[in-house]
Parts: sequence; C-alpha cells; structure tokens
Amino acid sequence: MTIADTVAGEPRVVATEAALAFLREIQADHPDILFHQSGGCCDGSSPMCYPANEYRVGETDVKLGEIGGVPVYISGSQFAVWQHTQLIIDVVPGRGGMFSLDNGRERRFLTRSRLFGGGEACALPVR
Repeated sequence: MTIADTVAGEPRVVATEAALAFLREIQADHPDILFHQSGGCCDGSSPMCYPANEYRVGETDVKLGEIGGVPVYISGSQFAVWQHTQLIIDVVPGRGGMFSLDNGRERRFLTRSRLFGGGEACALPVR
C-alpha cells in the first residue's frame, strides 16, 4: 500500500541520534536492511530489523518512510491504528527480537510515538 511519507511536512517516521548510531553499527555487518513494525504479540513496540533480501514485504504492508536510508514498513492493520501518529525509532538497553538484527547486542530498537496534532491532523487523509 502506498501512502504519503509525510503529514503536513512532518515525516511519518524519524529516529533518535542513538538509534541512527546503532543502525550504522548494524549496517557494518549487514549493509542492506529494512525495518518492519507488525504490532504483533511478540514484537510489541519493537521494530524488527531484517536483512532486506531475507524479508518479504507483504502486499498490505505500508512503507512509512526511511531512517538513515533504511526503509521502514508497518503492517496494514497496524497502520490503520497508528496512522495518526509519528513513529520515533529509539534504542534502549535490552535484547532485540529473536530474529531481529539487534538481537545479541545488549541494545534493542524501540518504537515511541507522538500524535499528529493541529494542522498536521488536518492534513491526514480521510478514510
């Protein structure tokens, strides 16, 4: 599914400096990667980081944009719930998801969010 990757000029997905630095560390070992946020019971608020050639993006997945040149996707059903929010990819201490490339590095990615407000909310498409 294709959507605008900005809302009133604001990107749908951004990353903290700490997340971008961690991303570059992972890219040293795996240059071609992508993120996927499914919102499933096992992932929760952890975006999963995969080698791009080992993950098949689904027909209903939505590309939110890119962080550090890495595409970020979300499942269509989760996008329906989170379409009014900007996702902020951060990094915190802990273990990544079992199949995520951040696993075993004693840090993991975490998705935070903020609601689009004011003029941003007015710019969201009506469904």
